[in-house]
Amino acid sequence: MKLNPAQDDAVRYIAGPCLVLAGAGSGKTRVITNKIAYLVRQCDYKARHIAAVTFTNKAAREMKERVAQTLGKGEARGLMVSTFHTLGLDIIRREHKTLGLKAGFSLFDDQDQLALIKDLTEQELEGDKEKIARLIGTISNWKNDLVLPARAARLASDPETVLFAQCYERYQRQMKAYNALDFDDLILMPTLLLKTNSEVRSFWQNKIRYLLVDEYQDTNTSQYELVKLIAGERARFTVVGDDDQSIYSWRGARPQNLVLLKEDYPGLKVIKLEQNYRSRGQILQCANILIANNPHVFEKQLFSEMAYEAPVRVLFAKNEEHEAERVVAEIMGHKFMNGSKFGEYAILYRGNHQSRMLEKTLMTNRIPYKISGGTSFFSRAEIKDIMAYLRLLVNPDDDNAFLRVVNTPRREIGPTSLEKLGTYANNRGKSLFAASFELGLEQTLSGRGLVAVRAFSDWLVRRGDEAARGNVVEAVRDMIKDINYEEWLYESSPSPRAAEMRMQNVSTLFKWVSQMLEGSELDDAMTLPQVVTRLTLRDMMERGEDEDDGEQVQLMTLHSSKGLEFPYVFMVGMEEGLLPHQSSIDEDNIEEERRLAYVGITRAQQALTFTLCRERRQFGEQIRPEPSRFLLELPQQDLDWEHNRKPPSEGERMEKGQASIANLRAMFGKK
Repeated sequence: MKLNPAQDDAVRYIAGPCLVLAGAGSGKTRVITNKIAYLVRQCDYKARHIAAVTFTNKAAREMKERVAQTLGKGEARGLMVSTFHTLGLDIIRREHKTLGLKAGFSLFDDQDQLALIKDLTEQELEGDKEKIARLIGTISNWKNDLVLPARAARLASDPETVLFAQCYERYQRQMKAYNALDFDDLILMPTLLLKTNSEVRSFWQNKIRYLLVDEYQDTNTSQYELVKLIAGERARFTVVGDDDQSIYSWRGARPQNLVLLKEDYPGLKVIKLEQNYRSRGQILQCANILIANNPHVFEKQLFSEMAYEAPVRVLFAKNEEHEAERVVAEIMGHKFMNGSKFGEYAILYRGNHQSRMLEKTLMTNRIPYKISGGTSFFSRAEIKDIMAYLRLLVNPDDDNAFLRVVNTPRREIGPTSLEKLGTYANNRGKSLFAASFELGLEQTLSGRGLVAVRAFSDWLVRRGDEAARGNVVEAVRDMIKDINYEEWLYESSPSPRAAEMRMQNVSTLFKWVSQMLEGSELDDAMTLPQVVTRLTLRDMMERGEDEDDGEQVQLMTLHSSKGLEFPYVFMVGMEEGLLPHQSSIDEDNIEEERRLAYVGITRAQQALTFTLCRERRQFGEQIRPEPSRFLLELPQQDLDWEHNRKPPSEGERMEKGQASIANLRAMFGKK
């Protein structure tokens, strides 16, 4: 497919900083992949000097595959296509000594982080879940804004923030002792390093000579700084974004980074992609009219060459049970009439709680469905176990990994022995592993407990040496055999079938590890520390991403739907208090909720249906919600409100009847 003039302009402009304002469905990935090919083929850039950065592994993989198809594997070799966090990880890995880290550092996921913070704040917060969640969020915001503990303490003005700043300092000190990093460190550390170290900065500016950033409206303060530091004086970069799809302010995203660009780079070229290739005319018209209610720095108007067809429908239901029944009946009827697949339908909602009734109704009607954000492969117990062993192979000082597997499978190391070891290690400021070798430990821990702990630590040393010196794939295979993990699964699983499935998961993980260690045509071979950090990062980034959606109705929140598209979309719960959400109404943050509704509308390719209830159960009582203000902001001539509908004409009834008969014949013809 040929590029349209605006897309072509965006591909060919390389003289300076470039902002591509890409409306929903306007082909931005094509622009990025074509621009990379243009840089390599027409502008004498080597692929290894180009980096493209996005927000999810899935998007990065798709982009890499599309570039490889356009350029061919030879020309694409060395091209960096990754998430922001993977780029940060690559910088940290190369510069770990300058950052004061040992080579085999660990990555803490949210569960590791929660366990550590719970432990460190036991006296002050006493395990209060809400306060701990607030503390974790505050630390994350500080890191995203490049605020270190000393500055956080200076900025703190109320008692809670003062306490949180002290906890932040304690947390960072402990993470350093563990030689570990959390998710936010992957951006914070490289950004501060590039800011303060000119030698490191010029190395990375020379390595990345052209930078492309996707979903730019989702960047936070530290990510924007990182982009600026890598781009440097030359400012050879293209960022692609859409201020109308900025829906992550709660995660620190700053859509005003689009405005900042214009201030920081007065010579910025702004190119607008306004032709939409996804949605039919009336769906796009609804999206345009709705989002025009938000203030804009950059004005743009999406248009589509696809014809207007059926209007956008608004259906009413008595309550949420009836709403679910209506949506499911609509899907069944539509599928029967059109011979479509279940995988072509998506049901979008504002909050996860709205999915329960829909799930129940789909199950009752035996309709296959998939909820985005289900159990991640990496959150299964057996995978977390083997990952903990791998983390220990590369960083024995990783206390969280040590505690997870020191007695899995059982080694007769009980909680009392571990408590004594932990107390001794804390007093000495050492990791559990390092403390287990100290002679002084014998004053605290003795007998079988001491013998078992030291035997485990000795075993770790031997396994680590084998992995470092010999064939790494074999060392990993031997380690899994050595701990008798399969036997342990059969002992501890509820049934032999469950044990078999869990062992299959372990085999899948081993296969991935082997492939990454050995490399492929597109990716270089990795070391074991690289594999472990990459897999931990993949888990953190991919929760809720799933490859195979198959023949299933898709259920997801509006936030999860961003970047996806479906032929037929149902947006349920179009009521004040749900969309816009009550908390956003209270905080006067309607603009972001409107952008969220805009994202939902622009997922639909062929047909869009809204639903709302006359009554809904909320906090144990029946309420009578108002229709969402967003429904009233839409172009009413493009909406088919159910209660205003005219009865079908004789011709329309006959046409519908004939279509049903044709479908029945087609079905029986197949059999």
